[in-house]
Amino acid sequence: MSSLEAVWVQPYDKPGAAVVTGVFDILHVGHVRYLGAVAARGLPLVVGVEDDPRVRAWKGPTRPFNPAVERAEVLSALRFVTGVFVVTGPPEAHGPEDYIDLLAPMRPAALAHTAGDPHAGARAAAAAILGAECWEMAAIPGRSTTRIVNAAGKG
Repeated sequence: MSSLEAVWVQPYDKPGAAVVTGVFDILHVGHVRYLGAVAARGLPLVVGVEDDPRVRAWKGPTRPFNPAVERAEVLSALRFVTGVFVVTGPPEAHGPEDYIDLLAPMRPAALAHTAGDPHAGARAAAAAILGAECWEMAAIPGRSTTRIVNAAGKG
């Protein structure tokens, strides 16, 4: 059993959604276009937001800039997002088996990620185990939270 838990901010309890997980720290046009493209495929879109301790462990002590509950609230406001949950659990629980256990009760029809995702292989394996499609979506060039932060630092 996974040590990850979904804490629902905007509940969605029907099977067959497309599920995306990520940090979504400073929401930008790249996020909006990516999530919109996933939603445009016709399934309800459910978004998982990584919690603050997990993000801090992965990205450093200055991240995230916005707390998970606020990141989830902003995502919930997007008209094409059907459900939002916060992924909680120890930072070391980030392997495919952890996400399989987390997502299995949701019975997703698809798991989506961006092209170039370093975890694409693990996501595809997880999707297969869950009986879901794996959607690789085009990345939006030049649009990332890291780019925004770096540009702001040059001010």
